[in-house]
Parts: sequence; structure tokens; C-alpha cells
Amino acid sequence: MQRSPLRTALACSTALLLASLTACQTSEPADTEKPTVPRDVTAQASSATTVHVMWEHATDNEAVTGYEVYREGEKAVSVPATKRMIDVEGLTASTAYTFTVRARDAAGNLSARSAAVSVTTPEPAPADEKPPTAPVKVRGTAGKDGRTATLTWGASTDDVGVTSYDVYQEDSRIHSVAATATKAELTGLRPGTVYTFTVRARDASDRSSPDSEPLDLTTPSAPGAPASTAPTGLRTKTAAEGGEYVVDLSWDQPDTGGTIPAYQLYLDGELTTTIVWGGTPPAGRATYRLTLTDPPGTRYSLKLRPKLPDGTWGDFSAQRTVVLPG
Repeated sequence: MQRSPLRTALACSTALLLASLTACQTSEPADTEKPTVPRDVTAQASSATTVHVMWEHATDNEAVTGYEVYREGEKAVSVPATKRMIDVEGLTASTAYTFTVRARDAAGNLSARSAAVSVTTPEPAPADEKPPTAPVKVRGTAGKDGRTATLTWGASTDDVGVTSYDVYQEDSRIHSVAATATKAELTGLRPGTVYTFTVRARDASDRSSPDSEPLDLTTPSAPGAPASTAPTGLRTKTAAEGGEYVVDLSWDQPDTGGTIPAYQLYLDGELTTTIVWGGTPPAGRATYRLTLTDPPGTRYSLKLRPKLPDGTWGDFSAQRTVVLPG
């Protein structure tokens, strides 16, 4: 049986097209470029059996997808690219360790190892019945570039001894320093952003202190960027009333050039309610009463943001933590 000239021509054309597509697909160069080496690696013994390792981000021609932390030359743990710190646990007390970090990209390329850092875990802690006291007098200064900040605080005390301090941004730990330091240099911040920082002390039994008083810090806006629309001066007061709990909030409203018709209130990062004024929206300082029915001791983190005159939602306020009284 003979094929018609038309069918033969179509078959040849299809074969040539597939061959061309295959050639194009296979001609793309593979990603063989390694990420840069992670910088400023630090290791801090946070207990007799735990070391906290931190580093600055690496870069890649495509994208960094993760980091690998090595202990004594052997990989101890892998973390995603969004994390630049990790607690390495299960260590031995009174032992010297060396750590390095490598960056990894989507093609599996690994950077060279970072400079090695050494740390010695402390002796096992004697009986430690109490957590440290909370750090006091937390102060902070934002860098002029809007991307850095310096925090300082007064030392905590402990019945055995403080081993480290942890810095939290809202509810996430972002930095740790040794017990001998009462200062932290923070990087990777965003210009024109309101941050809420707290500090906790930790002892050799890995007990953490209560939070310090929160510090609200606003980084400078980038040149030409619009002014922040975040509410400021957020205060809370919690009380029990008739089997329920009420949280009275008050805040200074941002200058938006118009009336703010509503606010969104978030608890633990989730939208809880939209505050809409029944009549004319208030000017100056605003107030709102939130009712809760959860058990005593329940802890919440709350923040809010305004609805701007153009109908979009503005910047978030600093975060506040409330604990329902027992």
C-alpha cells in the first residue's frame, strides 16, 4: 500500500517539528552555577545539649532553595531558604563542636562551605527550678537604610545562670546572642515597616523567661515611598466581666488625608472582625471593646489595620499580646 504524497509530506513535517522542539528543549544549558557562600555564621550554646546556629543569606543565579548545616563535617540538618537559623539538638554537654553551612539551589548545586565556627556546650545544669527573669529596659534604633536595627536591654537573672537571649519579632524568634551580650544587631528588615520586638532570656535547662516589655520600632521609609498608614500607640486592657473577658483597645489613627471608615482586627494572625463605626467615624484616638470567652490563661497576639479612603487596606499596627486573667 502506498501513502499519498500529502500524507507523506505531513508525516515528514511533523517529524521535523518534533525534532526541532526536542532539540530546543535539550539545548537549554543546565544550571551548574553554585550559590554564594553563606556569610556571618555564628554558633551559640543555648543549653548543655543544644547549639543555636545562625547565618546571613546566600545568593544564586536562579534561586537558593535551602541550607545545609554541618557538624564536624557531617550534615546535621537541612532547612528551607526561608530559614537562616536552627537549633541543633541532641549534643553532649561540655563538648567542643564545629559548624559550617552550605547553600543549595533547585538544581542541587551546593555552595562551598562557610567559614567554620566553634562552640563548646556548657556543663550539665544543676537542678534548675525557675526560669530567668524577663529582660528589662529594651531599647532600639533603626538604621538609616531602613533595613537594620540595633536592640539593647538590661540583663536577666536566674537561680543557676542565664545562657543566652532570644529576640522575637512578633511571635517568631529571629536572633539569639550569648548571655554576656545585652545587644543585638538585626538585619533583613523592610523600610517603612512597624516592628514589635521582645526579648527572652534562656538558662542551661532551656527554660525561657517571660517576654520583655514590647518595643515598637518603625524603620525609615525608602526615598520617595509613601508615608506609613499604620495605627500607632496601640494599648490594651483586659478584665473579667460576668463570666467573659473584655479587651479594651485604643489607638492613634494614621493621617490618611481622609476619613477611616473601618479597621480589620487580627488575632494570632487571622482576621477576627471588621470594626465598622455605627455613626460618624471618630477623629483622633479610637477605641474598641473585644469580648472573649476562652479559658483563663489563653494568650493572644493582636494587631489591626485601617481601611483607607480609597478602599484599600493600610499598614498593620504594632502587635500586642494579651493573656486572659485567671
